[in-house]
Amino acid sequence: MNPRRKQRLLAVGLVGVLLTGAVGLMLFALTDSIDLFYTPSQIVEGRDGRKPEIGQRLRIGGMVVPGSVVRDQQTLAVSFDLVDTGPSVTVRYTGILPDLFREGQGIVATGTLVESNVISAQEVLAKHDEEYMPPELAEQMKGIKHVKPKQPGV
Repeated sequence: MNPRRKQRLLAVGLVGVLLTGAVGLMLFALTDSIDLFYTPSQIVEGRDGRKPEIGQRLRIGGMVVPGSVVRDQQTLAVSFDLVDTGPSVTVRYTGILPDLFREGQGIVATGTLVESNVISAQEVLAKHDEEYMPPELAEQMKGIKHVKPKQPGV
């Protein structure tokens, strides 16, 4: 083989190894910032045979269970249960909830799993449409009718 071709082949191989290493390092660095989406049933029962680990950062979407919202009178702490088609999961949040947050509405929370069925949320999102449901949750709940809570004074 021509010495010039050997140099080119070596250079191309070295660039390939460096690119592979750089991509691997980037993916390793991003593992802590990836938020996986779960429904309450997937957190309790697992998804694809795997349950999320305690301390794992995740997003959860579901419907706020009517009557489950508990507010602390001295602080901004609030806890509530989320449900989809199965078991419920408790979400604890400290901060001001969105104005449109209410019982029986679909929400998405981002936080950390602190117990097998308890999430410590850093962010809670609610959509303005009362028919709103996270797309992943809507797919899971097809065919299941959700009863809206009765409005006070109606």
